[in-house]
Amino acid sequence: MRDDPVANIKEIAQLCGLSVSTVSKALNSYSDVSKETRQRVLETAEQCGYFPNSIARALKTNRTYNIGVLFVDDAQSGLKHDYFAAVLDSFKVEAEKHFYDITFINHNINIGNRPMTFLEHCRYRNFDGVCIACIDFQQPEVTELVNSSLPVVTIDHIFNNHTSINSANVQGMHDLVQYIYRMGHRRIAYVYGEKSSVSEQRVTSFCKTLMDLGIETPPEYLVRGAFHDPNATKQCVNTLLKLPVPPTCIVMPDDYAALGGIEAIEAAGLRIPEDISIAGYDGISLSQVIKPRLTTIKQDTEMLGREAARRLISQIESPLTTITENVTVMGQLIEGQSVGRVIPELG
Repeated sequence: MRDDPVANIKEIAQLCGLSVSTVSKALNSYSDVSKETRQRVLETAEQCGYFPNSIARALKTNRTYNIGVLFVDDAQSGLKHDYFAAVLDSFKVEAEKHFYDITFINHNINIGNRPMTFLEHCRYRNFDGVCIACIDFQQPEVTELVNSSLPVVTIDHIFNNHTSINSANVQGMHDLVQYIYRMGHRRIAYVYGEKSSVSEQRVTSFCKTLMDLGIETPPEYLVRGAFHDPNATKQCVNTLLKLPVPPTCIVMPDDYAALGGIEAIEAAGLRIPEDISIAGYDGISLSQVIKPRLTTIKQDTEMLGREAARRLISQIESPLTTITENVTVMGQLIEGQSVGRVIPELG
């Protein structure tokens, strides 16, 4: 990069052998400029130390280059939530490649004596679009925002006529249960998260996979807990361990919540996986450093965030040519050490 970052569009055009208008379009992500040309312009601009004036760009394109992110989880863990933190980091990285900033939507600004709604906050900040990553999607405020004229993309929830990026929860749970079954387990319980489309998909897939394997799931083997909440999981696992016929394997709501299950099992004087097996979900880095390493489904957080940003920006910049899609991102089974092999007749 140059020591004196004073390059302008005209200089970049000369270096690239392009017209000023083409360079301007490339820098502002116009759809009639090829990907190769845009990349060449961006690389040259970076080498020259060129930084576009955000105010001038906003006036010219009628965009603020600011994207709102709605992220509120019930556990109030914020960006300490390993799974969503990784998704949003990927979203941020991809958005920044296209010169967009992100701002979190909240209730901290008041109108008179009441806080702004989510939609009002979006209009106040003049967002170009919104990514909804973690929220109670049934809230009237969320519905109002989704039904507004703002471009919206959701993660792990589908609204009609809106683009969504979804982890393959049905296939992921299917693969996890199949693996546990192959390890000889027949008494398999599931501590699942609070009511949401993700929980519903996973619970349905859990029960259907077992049914297809010829195993009926006892109602007491399905216990509602909470995502990202070790204390709730600990209580649920204690309940399962006290059953007259306890399970030989317990699937936890997620990898972080599994810590509570591990605590309950150890407090009961049991060993993992010698006495009882457990499995998680998400594949966060923590799952592979605890002992024993957790058997889990690793979700592709990088692709989830990247695809959400790409498709939202496409809606913003090319609204007439962007197709609404429900995109599914596949996960990967991680065969850890927390699911032991048992003899089926004894399982």
